[in-house]
Amino acid sequence: MHDAGKQSLIENPGETEPMSRKARYRETRLVTVIAAVVNSMLAATQILTGWLFQSQALIADGVHTLSDLVSDGVVLFAASKASASPDQDHPYGHGRIETLATIIIGLLLSFAALAIAWAAGQRLLAWETLAGPAPAALIFALLTVVAKEGLYQYTTRVARRIGSPLLQANAWHHRSDAISSLVVLVGIGGAVAGWPWLDAAAALVVAMFILHMAWRLMFTSAAELIDTALEPEQVDAIRAAIVAVPGVKSAHMLRTRKLGNEAAADVHIQVAPRISVSEGHQIADEVYRAVIRSTPNLRDVTVHVDPENDEEQLRTSGLPLRPAVTEHIRRAWAEEPELASIEQVALHYLGGCVHITVVLRLDDGDSGVQLNRRAAELADRVRAFPGLEEALGEVLILYRGRTKNVHS
Repeated sequence: MHDAGKQSLIENPGETEPMSRKARYRETRLVTVIAAVVNSMLAATQILTGWLFQSQALIADGVHTLSDLVSDGVVLFAASKASASPDQDHPYGHGRIETLATIIIGLLLSFAALAIAWAAGQRLLAWETLAGPAPAALIFALLTVVAKEGLYQYTTRVARRIGSPLLQANAWHHRSDAISSLVVLVGIGGAVAGWPWLDAAAALVVAMFILHMAWRLMFTSAAELIDTALEPEQVDAIRAAIVAVPGVKSAHMLRTRKLGNEAAADVHIQVAPRISVSEGHQIADEVYRAVIRSTPNLRDVTVHVDPENDEEQLRTSGLPLRPAVTEHIRRAWAEEPELASIEQVALHYLGGCVHITVVLRLDDGDSGVQLNRRAAELADRVRAFPGLEEALGEVLILYRGRTKNVHS
């Protein structure tokens, strides 16, 4: 097995990285700061007009809007940390900070939904005592709905463009606020028209919707924390890209995992069993590039090169390594003149055995028949010499004419 060294897009920016972490952070920061400013203005307006026009619903919605500022702060903090490059303690980067922050936002949504449901329940139990607000409160409730829906549309467009589940979660938070403000609008309208209970009944429905949405956000993010794989169609695309690389016979043990808005993958590829290490490494490099092209959000791909499918092959654990094998040859040929003519010893660990190819320097004019007979004798000596009988497979002796710049 050969590991093609882990490669990082951080070291090769530009042509393979669609959007850098810093660029994503700048986009996220801009969206979140705009949302924070709008929410601050809305909260102040809602609380003030709710007090002026005696609308408890507007005041409650204003307090709810203030909670969004906490959410915006979580998003800014998480986006800042997640944009940092991989380091010694976090070699896969900091993408899961976004995942954790998404869970926190889901919890905030859950608390908001439960608070809305509790308040609605209390109003339903004592709706006869509710005082109707002034009709002018309807104008500010409508403005709130428009502003919060606008924040949702803006945030979700940016989230999709940069592929940020964290921003998408915050966008849904804005949508939940717009819905709750719509409930306030309906409630105020119903109260003005003489049906104060309508506000509480609609609030309960919206609270259930928000709670369901919060559960989905938390469930999806929690799945990422336990190394959930990419979607099946993405895995199929990665596999197709791998097997399309020349020199790859098959791909197996393909594993993927999500890292926030990014992902990582590792795979074993099977190549011809007797190619050189450098050719195997070159094929692995090309597999890496092909996978990155097929799935741009992958930030780490590890490729293992196998001469056989190690899901099916006989185990090669315990087989002797090069020092033991070369010492075995030296002892088997201790009395043979060919020992001094060895130029290269190649080992191939296949089918549960170690196969040996010995290249000898050809110094004389022996005929082909004589050389073949002598090669068979030398191979038999290696196989028959005690010590590695059960571990050895094929032993092949080759001759090469004398050349310049011979490397032993």
